[in-house]
Formats: sequence, structure tokens, C-alpha cells
Amino acid sequence: MTRVAEHLNRALHDLLAADPDVHVLGEDIADPYGGAFKVTRGLSDRFGERVRSTPLSEGAIVGVGAGLALAGEKAVVEIMFADFAALAFDQLVNFAAKSTTMYGRPVPIPLVVRCPSGGGRGYGPTHSQSPQKHFLGVPGLHLFELTPFHDAGDLLAAMFALGQPCLLFEDKVLYTRRMFTGGVVDDLFRYELTGGADGTGGTARVFVEGGGEPDCTLVVPGGLAHRALAAARELLLEEDLLCELLVPARLYPVPELPGLERARHVCVAEDGSEGGTWGTEVARVLYPRLWPALRRPITLLSAAASVIPAAPHLEREVLLQPDHIKRAITEALS
Repeated sequence: MTRVAEHLNRALHDLLAADPDVHVLGEDIADPYGGAFKVTRGLSDRFGERVRSTPLSEGAIVGVGAGLALAGEKAVVEIMFADFAALAFDQLVNFAAKSTTMYGRPVPIPLVVRCPSGGGRGYGPTHSQSPQKHFLGVPGLHLFELTPFHDAGDLLAAMFALGQPCLLFEDKVLYTRRMFTGGVVDDLFRYELTGGADGTGGTARVFVEGGGEPDCTLVVPGGLAHRALAAARELLLEEDLLCELLVPARLYPVPELPGLERARHVCVAEDGSEGGTWGTEVARVLYPRLWPALRRPITLLSAAASVIPAAPHLEREVLLQPDHIKRAITEALS
């Protein structure tokens, strides 16, 4: 059984071994520490100066990574906590994303900025956020999220193939979960990967085999997959409501999401705070496509508009939980 963090570590090893142009930068990523979440463990011992621990300056790290990409190399930059990506906002938005088009010709910027995100570990207000929404709508900037369904090596290859800067969000609790393999989630649910040939990484469709038309289709990022699965299980066993899950690897631009025309209802859930969210962007893309078939508005679920407390019982009240998802879908379908 391979945990998500171990799987990502192996993918980075394979990437560096296969491509001598790849560099990895970040705070405390070198051995023996190997990064705050041990995702970079063993890289510096194996690949030497291509893997460098950096000063504590997110703007500087991303700026150097973008500079390497602009000069023809490839860079993977680790932001220790996604919250601190705000300190690199200028480098991402005004340098990396714009550099692909502002020199009179297309210029590839193969840059991946890894952002461990999300709560559930009691790290408090400034180390627990999911700031994906703040980077939506930037031309030339792509947002991805790690999932337990998608191969991390394939995902890294897809991001570099785009030739444009990418943010990869990695839920910190997801690191500890196992990767799903072979199309099997558990005793009830199966999954399949669809799409991906267009460089989006594809979408995981999670379903009950032989279950028929879903009552609701849940669209969630990878970090919310297990909580959405828990809600779907309870809805099926307790309420006799059948849910499918769609878990895209790329969040923005929103990829083609399969099978939604069959859903009686669509619900988009995420861990970011409400207001100006990824969910509203998904709904904006879906409404023109689904308007003739929709029976009710798309349900949008987000974390509460609050800082994230460190106390576990208070943190659970702010962040989205399976019960929140279950209750919202039950009310929408009642």
C-alpha cells in the first residue's frame, strides 16, 4: 500500500532521474530533513546540487524557479505551506505567467510550484488554508491538485508539457492516505480515469458499479475526495441516494467534466473559504452546458468565512465535513 506522499516522492525521484534539466528548490528540502512533509526525502543525496534548500523567501524561490524555466531549464519549487504562496503572488502573476507571451514570441516556462494546503492537522490560521481561489483567472497560470486517483508522475509530465507555470496543490491530510489503484476504491465504489490527452491530467469518475443514473454528481478537488466518498456512502446506505464523484486533476482552466448530463443534481464542494471560489467558476462553466437539463441550481459548498482555528473541534466547524456535504445534498434533493 503506497501513501500519497510516498507516491509523490517516487515520482520526483523518477522525474529527476529521467531529465537532467529539472531542478528542485524549497525551504529545508535537502536531506537529512527532506522537507516539512518528507516529500523531497532522498532527492538531494541522490541528485546533489540540482536539489537545493533555499532561504526563507517565497518570492525569491519562485523568482529563481521562473528564471531557471525562462533560461531553458525546468524547476519544481516547494512552498512549505500553501498559505505562503501569497508571498510569491507577484512572481507568479507578474513574472512567471506573463513571461510566456510578453517577449514577442511564445516562450515556454516549465515551472511547477508545489503547495501543501488544507487543514485538519491543527496548524491554525496561517498554516491551514486552501488559497486556490486567489490564483484563478490569471492568463497563463494553471492550477492542479493532487488526488488519490491520478499518477503523480503523469501529472508532473502533463504540467511540464504545457510549457506554462503551474501551481500544484497538495492536501496535507491526503499525504497520509493510500493511493487508489486498479479501478477499485472500496467494497462499494469503483473509479475510472477519463480525458487527459489534452494536458489536463484527466478526471477521475467514482461510481457504484451497476448503480444506474446518479441522483447527484459531486465535483470535488483531490483533497476533498475522501470526505466526499464518506458522504456518498452515507447517502446511499441511509437515504438511498446515489452519488457519483468527479475529481479533476486540473482545477483551472476548468477541464471537460464527463457524464454530467445524466445527473439530477450537481454539487461542487471545496475547502477554500466561501466567496469568489473555484466552485463558482465551475458553475459558470457548467451552466451554459447543463441549463436545459438542470432541475435546480448547482449547489456550492465551501469552508466557512472564518480564520481556521487550531483547536480540532473548532477547526471541524469551519472546514467542510462529510456531514455538511450529506446535509446539503439531502436538502437539495428533498
